[in-house]
Amino acid sequence: QVQLVESGGGLVKPGGSLRLTCAITGITATNYRMNWYRQTPGHESEVVAGSWQIGGSDTSYADAVKGRFTISRDIAKNTVSLQLSNLRPEDTAVYFCNVLAFWGRGTQVTVSS
Repeated sequence: QVQLVESGGGLVKPGGSLRLTCAITGITATNYRMNWYRQTPGHESEVVAGSWQIGGSDTSYADAVKGRFTISRDIAKNTVSLQLSNLRPEDTAVYFCNVLAFWGRGTQVTVSS
């Protein structure tokens, strides 16, 4: 059974940082593209970052987060993380990790002064 569990969300002031982690069981994350999405009420989810490992490391980011967010993997722990830096109020959302058709329940990130 594949399970994805996100952690690390919270309340942070503008300009602050958070590190989100997605713990994966039931599937070896290295073999697949891993993604982070976010969603705000009344809006569709949007992909924030992706990490593709096969054939070499490759990452992609939404324009809104380039230079501020970094996706990374820990192969030994089978986790994928998202470092959020220089956070802005518009980054407030529930953040989800995703692999294939599997999703976690999400972790809330709130950026507010």
